[in-house]
Amino acid sequence: MILPPAEWRKRPDLSELVDTLGDARFVGGSVRDTLLGFPVADIDLATPLSPTAVMDRLKAVGIRAVPTGIEHGTVTAVLDSGPVEVTTLRHDVSTDGRRAKVAFTDDWPADAARRDFTINALYADPKSGEIFDYFSGLEDLDARRIRFIGDPLQRIAEDHLRILRFFRFLARFGDVPDRQGLDACTARAKDLMALSRERIADELLKLLVAQDAVRVTGLMIERGIFLPVLPEIASVDGLAKLSAAEQSAAIAPDPIRRLSALLPRDAATADQVGARLKLSNAQRKRLIAAGSPLPQASPEALAYRFGQQTATDLLLLSDRTVDARLVRDWAVPRLPIGGGALVARGLAKGPDVARALRAVEDRWIAEGFPDVARVNTLADEAVAQVLREPR
Repeated sequence: MILPPAEWRKRPDLSELVDTLGDARFVGGSVRDTLLGFPVADIDLATPLSPTAVMDRLKAVGIRAVPTGIEHGTVTAVLDSGPVEVTTLRHDVSTDGRRAKVAFTDDWPADAARRDFTINALYADPKSGEIFDYFSGLEDLDARRIRFIGDPLQRIAEDHLRILRFFRFLARFGDVPDRQGLDACTARAKDLMALSRERIADELLKLLVAQDAVRVTGLMIERGIFLPVLPEIASVDGLAKLSAAEQSAAIAPDPIRRLSALLPRDAATADQVGARLKLSNAQRKRLIAAGSPLPQASPEALAYRFGQQTATDLLLLSDRTVDARLVRDWAVPRLPIGGGALVARGLAKGPDVARALRAVEDRWIAEGFPDVARVNTLADEAVAQVLREPR
């Protein structure tokens, strides 16, 4: 079989890189996604050249080389058209479920044998496009089947993250899971406890926006995959409702919003899960906000108070799809007056100005964000109210 033509293969600096390396093949996602007709995001090359030889060859022709994972054989070639990872063929010497010690080789099937799934172990000659398939990956790709290479239990023992990757790939590329692989993931779900929470979060957030995330997440709940690390995820109903709302509003899936849909509607729980997964401060804050009750306010007021992103989350999670669509397309205004205008009206600088400005803003929001003429009237009334108060 020959790799179909694709725009990414026409990059002139990519051809230069291939010529410089000599013996190299495209591998993994670029081959898989091109065969499926999907956009290709990342390009990886495999080569029997040692990492040192790769660095030397790239340096000789003026291609910047970064030793991003040189102990595992990976060098990043920094091209004008985008980075390309070049990895020396390797096989595992030892693994502990989180990281592997590797040895370099010139054996292509041995390199393929250490990869996780058959559809990720497809290689293609950069010039002829000839595809090399050592483990029936083409057949699995055609059947939309996600299948481990070799013994699934052994592959999971080598890297526990492969449990989550199995389901993520099923949600993105699969139709039905390989039964042996599914049973192995179920049996070894507790192995996830040995992984860093950052790695778990990274895989989970990618899974949640995949095409078939609802069905696959339901399968994971049914199989008890989340119990060891995220027992709060006990039902897929919220995610199913959110997915339908996103589609109805023509709003793209979002991983933090979808994670919130899987959790009880409780800010404290959201905070705990965000901390456990070591989400960024911004992600954690957003997860907490999405887990809070929806305030009684217009969609525009929500967008003004909390920002468009959080307002969209709250509205979609409450199944207010029309309002969510409105918020997405609405330009959030700025209050067209500041504290200086209130001082000019006779208020002394300090707490009175802040209080009056808040009163103006509250009425401006309640009235639907009227124009500056109305805001000036509101400012006059707010200042008059403060000045009437006893001192």
